Amino acid sequence: MAFNDTFRLSSHAVITNAQGQVLLLKANYGNFAWGLPGGALEPGETIHEALVRECQEELGLSVQVNYLSGVYYHSAYQSQAFIFRCELLLPEVAKDGAENEPLPIHLSHEHSEFAFHDIDTLSAVQQQRIKDCLNFNGVVMSAKF
Repeated sequence: MAFNDTFRLSSHAVITNAQGQVLLLKANYGNFAWGLPGGALEPGETIHEALVRECQEELGLSVQVNYLSGVYYHSAYQSQAFIFRCELLLPEVAKDGAENEPLPIHLSHEHSEFAFHDIDTLSAVQQQRIKDCLNFNGVVMSAKF
């Protein structure tokens, strides 16, 4: 790789609900796909800083970063995606609410909706990244797509 070549790095959060479904956001750009919260690193950011910033921007909530589970190369984007297991840090008022109380998520202009999805309904790439994360055994995984 030459010095002036571009190469992308991104950080993404795997967040699940009590039923084991994963939180996805529907993009307002590109092919309007559903994806994990997170996004590209800005100059000078670490992968952790980018993850926390992106989740705050996209969800309007902070996250607790539990661990890095994998790094995945995506040839279509010339990108390495860092996948982290995270938990939403809910405001106290949300924690005291009823079990079926909606999450206080406030989407950014980049996304039109959020939902929890069954893992087996996702693409093969998403399934592998999420299953690697949820089955984390202390070894950070790596794969190419």
